[in-house]
Amino acid sequence: MPKRHAVVAGAGIGGLTAALALHRRGWHVTVCERAPELPTTGAGIGLAPNALRALDAIGTDAARAAGSAIPATMGVRRSDGRWLTRTGTADMAARYGAPPIAVPRPAFTAALAAALPPESIRYGTAVTAVDDATGRPTVRTATGPDLPADLVVAADGIHSPLRRAHFPAHPGLHYLGETAWRTLVDAPDLRIPAMSETWGRGERFGVTPLSDGRFYLYATAIVPPGTRSADPRAELCHRFGSWHDPIPALLDRVRRLEPADVLQNDLYDLAAPLPRLHHGRIAWVGDAAHAMAPNLGQGGCQAIEDAVILARLLPPGHTTADPASVPAALAAYTATRRDRTDAIRVRARRAGRLGALRNPLATAARDLTLRATPAPLALRAMDDLFTGFRLPT
Repeated sequence: MPKRHAVVAGAGIGGLTAALALHRRGWHVTVCERAPELPTTGAGIGLAPNALRALDAIGTDAARAAGSAIPATMGVRRSDGRWLTRTGTADMAARYGAPPIAVPRPAFTAALAAALPPESIRYGTAVTAVDDATGRPTVRTATGPDLPADLVVAADGIHSPLRRAHFPAHPGLHYLGETAWRTLVDAPDLRIPAMSETWGRGERFGVTPLSDGRFYLYATAIVPPGTRSADPRAELCHRFGSWHDPIPALLDRVRRLEPADVLQNDLYDLAAPLPRLHHGRIAWVGDAAHAMAPNLGQGGCQAIEDAVILARLLPPGHTTADPASVPAALAAYTATRRDRTDAIRVRARRAGRLGALRNPLATAARDLTLRATPAPLALRAMDDLFTGFRLPT
């Protein structure tokens, strides 16, 4: 039986999860990715319990597919190493059904891509426009013939050309005042058991163990947008080399990397929520829909939620479904997702401001407040993030 056709613009985590979820709903799926291939280098990503439940709903075991690491503890430290707050992952698993896991981003995207039919992904194919004036979208690409579709999933990233084209009055992106460095280092001998983020004055440094003995490292600093050093490795060592152990030892491994192995991106979020997450038969997911600061570790997790809920709301892919059911499903998608994702966007921005404080009195008050907060209370503060994913009935 002929199937409805969905075209997905972008083969990031949100786009690939949407493609896989729709494929398992019986849709014919084409993913258009501007890059010539999936990335083989990159950093890591944390998958919180809400994202793991969403993936489980489409039959995807992220830990089995991409490997994972479960640290003994997670928390925030000062630059001298003193813990400000710390939670055992066993407590998180007891409360939320599963602990957060960390996976290498390239391995995770490769696992999602491998679960799709091989012909589904077209690399080197950038979506340039979507013409939906007739009610049935036509996807135009830079390198191939037009693609007629019953649905377009705009997963084209934080700078989403499709968002700009269809919401021209939206103010776009807002610079958060920070730049971020990310990299992976091989250091199995260090045996670091904790996932931690260390807060200084206007600077942060994160350490996340991965299952293969590598560590995902990230750091942030308050700088004007576009600020770049000649050697990002030297910049990281200059800024964080005097911080607590094991940061100096990890930075020693960073020195051995190639400069291109250290990624640097200025941090932006969406300046305001989109008026809706759909337009005609186009639906936006992930950063294209609600770009947010990385401070809560929910950017990729919310993209996964978007993708799974969108597919669940849509009719199965066979052509006997009512043609009006697709627009109705997209309206339901906006109603289900817009408020939750925007609330998390705002909360992530506020959390970033707290972590980036520079005034000595303000940072001292922040640190004192964190230390005085009981661990169970700090854990309960995550309930709305980790339990907020619910499949539509």
